[in-house]
Amino acid sequence: MRKSKPKPRILIPDPRFNDPMVTQFVNNLMMEGKKSTAFGLFYDAMDLVKERTDQDEYQLWKKALNNVMPQVQVKARRIGGATFQIPQEIKANRKLSMGMKWMIRFARERSGKGFAEKLAAEIIAASKGEGAAVKRKEETHRMAEANRAFAHFKV
Repeated sequence: MRKSKPKPRILIPDPRFNDPMVTQFVNNLMMEGKKSTAFGLFYDAMDLVKERTDQDEYQLWKKALNNVMPQVQVKARRIGGATFQIPQEIKANRKLSMGMKWMIRFARERSGKGFAEKLAAEIIAASKGEGAAVKRKEETHRMAEANRAFAHFKV
C-alpha cells in the first residue's frame, strides 16, 4: 500500500481566460506532449463557438462542462459469487475530470473536418444538453438508478 497520497499539482492558469480549469482541459486534450498545439486547437474551437452562437464562449464552455459532469457512477463489487453494480456519489475533482475526458473523447469521435470544428460542435451540443457526452452522462445516471437497490452494499 502507498505510504502517503501525492500532493495535488497546482496548475498554472491559461493565458486567455486566466483559469486553471482550462489548463486542465488542455492537458487532457494534449497528445505526445504538444501543449502549444493543444492550446491552439482549444482556442480555435472557442473562436468557432463564439462565431456560431454570438455568446460568451467561456461561459458556454463552462455550461457544457456542467451538463456533461456525472453526479453518480456504478462500481462493480463481488458479493457471494455474484457481481453487483453499486451506485455511488462521485467526488468533485473526479466529476470534473470525467466530464472533460468524455467531452474530448466524443469530440474526437465526431465526424467533421479538423479537430477544432469537432470540439466546437461538441461544446455547443453539450451546452444545449445534447451530444454524445451528455448522452453518456444520462446513461451512467440511468444505470445508477436501475441499481439503486444495491446501494446498501456500499463500496
